[in-house]
Amino acid sequence: MWQRGGVTEFVAGFDYPMFVVTAADPRTGERSGCLVGFATQCSIRPFRFLVCLSQANHTHGVAAASQMLAVHALSPGQHELAALFGEQTGDEIDKFARCAWTPGPHGTPLLDDCPRRLVGSVLERVNLGDHTGFLLAPIQEEGQPEPALMFSSVHDLEAGHSA
Repeated sequence: MWQRGGVTEFVAGFDYPMFVVTAADPRTGERSGCLVGFATQCSIRPFRFLVCLSQANHTHGVAAASQMLAVHALSPGQHELAALFGEQTGDEIDKFARCAWTPGPHGTPLLDDCPRRLVGSVLERVNLGDHTGFLLAPIQEEGQPEPALMFSSVHDLEAGHSA
């Protein structure tokens, strides 16, 4: 619901690229992943990338235990993959049983259908309200530039986690 004159009105109409972030807990081997719209490059030299995960999301707990995250850029034809990682919760299903993936560095799941990705070492975690910002230093980058799946294409999805 848009508020008149508030912050939400300010961001109305912005269109952000969508990503799937995956993580693995090194202690338990548990894998998790979620759809993310809050992510950005935040430094040029050294290159740094910031990805923000909802604290209500199952993936948040797994990412909090991980020293590595993978950020997968979605292309416009990947609405179904966005729905899997955005509408389903790892509290109830194994998302990785429903898609092709390969273990990456430190067991981090790499989605086979998303060749444009960044695997980064977590340098810092910052509380940002109802999200936590994970500052990443890339250790692996793959894929070719191509158009991105944007928020305007997935705004119809219902979040798999509460609030």
